[in-house]
Amino acid sequence: MVSAILFDLGGVILNLDYNKTIEAFKNLGRERFDALYSQAQQNAIFDRIETGEISINYFRDFLISFLGNEVNHEMVDEAWNAMLLDLPKERIDFLRTLKKEYKIYLFSNTNAIHLRKFQEIIQQQYANAELLEDIFDKTYYSHIIQKRKPNAAAFEYILKDLGLKAEEVIFIDDSIQHVEGAKSIGINAYHLIDNDVINLLNEVLEK
Repeated sequence: MVSAILFDLGGVILNLDYNKTIEAFKNLGRERFDALYSQAQQNAIFDRIETGEISINYFRDFLISFLGNEVNHEMVDEAWNAMLLDLPKERIDFLRTLKKEYKIYLFSNTNAIHLRKFQEIIQQQYANAELLEDIFDKTYYSHIIQKRKPNAAAFEYILKDLGLKAEEVIFIDDSIQHVEGAKSIGINAYHLIDNDVINLLNEVLEK
C-alpha cells in the first residue's frame, strides 16, 4: 500500500531549462560548456557542490578558471541560475490536494546557489520563500543531507529517516538515472518525460 510520494524538484515541480544555463556559460566565453555539464551527466565538480563537499566560492572559482575570461562570482551565479524558471500554480494546488491523502516529500539534487535562487523565485510568485517547506511534509536537499541521486544510499537515508519501506513510496523524477537508482532499492519510481507531473501521477494512482 502506497502511503507516501517523493518528488524531484527541478523539471517536475519547478520548471527547468538546462539549455539556458549552457547558453549563458557559452556567452561568458566557453562554447563547449555542455561537455562539462548536462542533465544526463556532469563533471565531478557539480556532484561535489551538490553534496556540500566544496564551498560556493570554490565552485565559482573553478568555473571562472574554466571559462578563462573576465568573469566574476556574480556572473557565474547568474549563468548557473539561468536554468531555474517558474513554479506553476496548478502544481501547487495539486500538491495541496494530494497532501490530504498522502504524505508528500521533496528530494532535490541541488546546491546553496540554486536553493537561494528558487526561494527568490517562489517569493516573487507567491510572496512566500518557504512555500515548499510549508507544502511538503519534509524536504531533502542533497547539499544539506550530503547525499545525492542516483546513489542508493541517498534513497536509503530518506527511507530510514521517514521510517518507510521502499514499497510504500512512489518517486517521480525527470532524470532516468535517478529513477533507476530509486528502483534499485525497490521504490516505485516513474520517469517524467513530458513535464506533466499531474497527469503522470494521476495515471499511476489510478492503477
